[in-house]
Order: sequence, then C-alpha cells, then structure tokens
Amino acid sequence: MQTKQRLNLALHRCCTRLRRERGSWQRGLALLALVLLPVVAHASVALLMEEPYGEFGAFNPTGHAAVYLSNICAQTPTELRPCRRGEYGSVISRYHKIHGYDWLAMPLVPYLYGVDNVRDVPMWVDRERVALLRDQYRRRALLAIAPNRRNGGTPDGEWTQLVGASFDRTIHGFQVQSTSEQDERFIAIFNDRRNVGHFNLLFHNCADFSRVVLDTYFPDAIHRNFVADVGLMTPKQVARSLVKYGRSHPELGMTAFVIPQVPGTIARSHPVDGVAESLVKSKRYLLPLAVLNPELTATVVAAYLVDGRLALPKDAPYFEIDAAEVRTAPRRLGREPDSLPAGPDVGGALKHGHDSTAVE
Repeated sequence: MQTKQRLNLALHRCCTRLRRERGSWQRGLALLALVLLPVVAHASVALLMEEPYGEFGAFNPTGHAAVYLSNICAQTPTELRPCRRGEYGSVISRYHKIHGYDWLAMPLVPYLYGVDNVRDVPMWVDRERVALLRDQYRRRALLAIAPNRRNGGTPDGEWTQLVGASFDRTIHGFQVQSTSEQDERFIAIFNDRRNVGHFNLLFHNCADFSRVVLDTYFPDAIHRNFVADVGLMTPKQVARSLVKYGRSHPELGMTAFVIPQVPGTIARSHPVDGVAESLVKSKRYLLPLAVLNPELTATVVAAYLVDGRLALPKDAPYFEIDAAEVRTAPRRLGREPDSLPAGPDVGGALKHGHDSTAVE
C-alpha cells in the first residue's frame, strides 16, 4: 500500500509540474525518471496491439502484434537476458523476412522512438526525420541483421519495423503482472529454441507468435476465434483473450494504456479490426456480399456482434517511459481537441490520471 501511495504522489507532483511547464517531451520523461527512482519495481508483460498504417494497412486492417517484457532485455536481437538497473525492458515479435529469423527482440526506447536515450525522443517527425533516425540506429546496432548495401547505403526491407514503431502508428497495450520466475523460464525457453523464420500470414503470423509468448507465461490464456475470425489469429483476438483471462484472474492486475503516434506529417494509422469486423465495416465488401449471398452476410454480421468486438477504454491512459524501477506508469491522455498544444510541442499534453482497467 505504501508503494502505491508513493507512486500516486510522485505522479501527481510530476504531472502538476508538467502542466506548469509547457516544455519539451524530453524534460517530462527526464523528470519522471528522477521522481520515480525510489519506487519498487514490478515485472509485467503487455500485449502491444498496433494499428495498421499505409496502403497495406488499408487492405489488411488487422494491424501488428508484439509483446512488451518489462524485466527482460535484449542482449542482441536474438538473445534475451534479465534487465539491469536503468533498463526499460524489450519488445519481442515475429517478422517477415528479416535476416531469416523467426523472432527478434528490441530495447523498448529504440523500438518505439528510434533513439537510445529517452532524452532524445523526438517531439515531432516527418518522413525524412524518420528515415534518418532509423538508419542512424541501424548503423549503430543492427548491422548484423540489416547490413549496408555494397555502396554503403541504406538497405530496403522490413527491418524498419524494428525501429520507431510509434512514428507510424498508435499502439494499444494490455498489461498484466508477471514474476521473476516466469521471466527466467521465458528467457531459458526462447534462448534455447530454434529461431528460423517461416512467417505465414494466415497461420504463423505475428499474432500467433504473441499467443505463444503469452501462453508461455499463462498457459491456455489465448485462444483462436473460429466464429468472428474464422480461426485466424489476429492481434485483436489476442487482446480479447488476454482481457478475458485478466478478468478471471484479478490478481494479475490487468491495466490498459495507449502509446500515441508521434505527432508530425506522417499519415495517421487506422483502427485495428478483426476478420468479420473488417467486412462489416467496409461497405465496398459488405454490400456486394449482401447482394450475392445474404445468408453468409447475416452470418458474418452476427459473428461480429456476438463474439468479435473489443471496446477500448473510453479514456485510455497514456504510457510513460519512466524510471528503470517502474517500467510503466499509465496516465490519462486528454482527448479534447484543445488538450494537445499547437505545433510540434507535445510536452503540455500530459495530464494526471490513474491506471485503468476499464476494458469492455
């Protein structure tokens, strides 16, 4: 109880100062790090349900799934170890055709923002800035899996998904508590297993991998939906399963949060949909299907309404990179049009709130 009270008091003081200082995002993150250092750490595991973006995202609105491990860090992208003091954990996921690997793990800050230090997190980006940050990080840390071209230039490929995910999309997180014993077991299993890529969009995709990761921590927690998703594993179905599991195991302390897309000129990402949901919401697919096969259309709509929805919290908390000993401290992000300051300065957008478990 004392630890929780200290955390709430520290957050309140920090956010009060942030409201007074319409300064940079970097100052806010650094301040949180200083304020929260005395708080005791708790291990956690979080599903990251990432919104789709770009042309492929419009065609396939299921998005991407990854898992954040608060107390497990990446020695290399293919080797895991326990985090040391001052580290923020890692994000692990399955990717398609990145140097032949099945899964890769990335430090949290570079994965989200393309930089090593929270003080360097950009407040605003455009396409040129994103390309520069990603290539700079690749040259520092990822040459083994994304080597230069023969002329020394930047290679093509999907390695860009490993760096600066928040430049491209908003990410919805669903977090539960874990134990050091679970973390140690996970490290042993994944460091020992064969890591050879055989990505398949239908039955061996990123959501399937997230299911395996979460089931390693919580056996049989994640299930396929043979009604709303016709048996395909999607990021939204992983989230639905984890939310249901968290409700039936309140001791896990489930919370939800959002990692907003970094402001800038990059096109905004799209909402995440399941299989039936994407058909129901798309008139260009649903109307012709209703004419050609009204019975099938009714079945699809019923599948979505009965077992295909996941309502995100109405006031989703904002994910903070804070002190090494408190990996996540969700707080509310104002949704009013005037809550975000004009231009690239987002430091004033941070508002005080509390953790949320209101996932419907």
